[in-house]
Amino acid sequence: MAKLQRLADLVEGEVSGNPELDIDRVAPIDQAQEGDITFVANPKYLAQLKDCRASAVIVVPGVEAPGMDLIVCKNPYLAFAKILTLLQVPQRPVKGIMSGAWIAESADVDESATVYPGCVVGERVTIGAGTTLYPGVVIYDDVKIGEGCLLHAKSVVREGCRLGDRVILQPAVVIGSDGFGFAPDGDGYYKIPQVGIVVLEDDVEIGSNSCVDRAALGETRIHRGTKIDNLVQIAHNVEIGEDCILVSQSGIAGSTKIGKHCTFGGQAAAAGHLTVGDNVMIGGRGGATNDVASNQVLSGLPLMPHKQWLRATMALPKLPEMRKEMKQMKKRLEELEALLQET
Repeated sequence: MAKLQRLADLVEGEVSGNPELDIDRVAPIDQAQEGDITFVANPKYLAQLKDCRASAVIVVPGVEAPGMDLIVCKNPYLAFAKILTLLQVPQRPVKGIMSGAWIAESADVDESATVYPGCVVGERVTIGAGTTLYPGVVIYDDVKIGEGCLLHAKSVVREGCRLGDRVILQPAVVIGSDGFGFAPDGDGYYKIPQVGIVVLEDDVEIGSNSCVDRAALGETRIHRGTKIDNLVQIAHNVEIGEDCILVSQSGIAGSTKIGKHCTFGGQAAAAGHLTVGDNVMIGGRGGATNDVASNQVLSGLPLMPHKQWLRATMALPKLPEMRKEMKQMKKRLEELEALLQET
């Protein structure tokens, strides 16, 4: 529970109404009851305020809701996330190294870390303060994990990889699996040893069943603040800039460099050895096959400006009709040419 004024201070907003109002939880606008706070980030939901039973609502400046207590701020969606974190995300208890976990004698695990049963922590591993390893996590030798990290069940971090502070690995993530490198050898292939590492910088989050491959040489690096969804593949020696978003089933091929604040939609991809600039958005199923300059919104394969892609896709259902018309026009043109030749 928290006072409305405390919540407003948290999100740098202003109270319109009773600052001493007690708030218990965050709830959807159509389900909120007394003691709840809800939010309106999209104007199309403003009409629902008249029937809303929440004790308070987070809104943007200029919204009027007579008789309701409000928090007025620039970004209600961000405010919702921060208030939800405060009111409803429980603090992780410090349990230390629990019975059933196997920790190598040379490992250095901070006393405020929690290691659940079934975890395996290898030689010379370092685990920082406040980090939690849930059941079944496996940490290979020589890994370094920072403070406040959260590694969910069955995630794996292989030898030598480094995680910064506040990194989150959702269940079954694999960090540092071998890159897909093979040298042709006659009719077969010779495996290229993958002796590099993966570096995840501070505040990176990796979704369930995603894989970030170790470098063949050097490092695969995910820069600060980047968020990667479920079922994403990051190949060896890739570099992804700060604050990027990669949606599920997207993939980045080997040695490609992605700039800052880029977004890849679902099933979007980049071929290997490319450079993608800053502030690039690639729509779902889009594919980069050449270098991409900064500050663009693109879709399709091959990539094209998103608005152009929309026009092209709108034309696709009409292609059979257009083909039929072109055949008719060609026939008429041939008939006209024949008449001209006769005269």
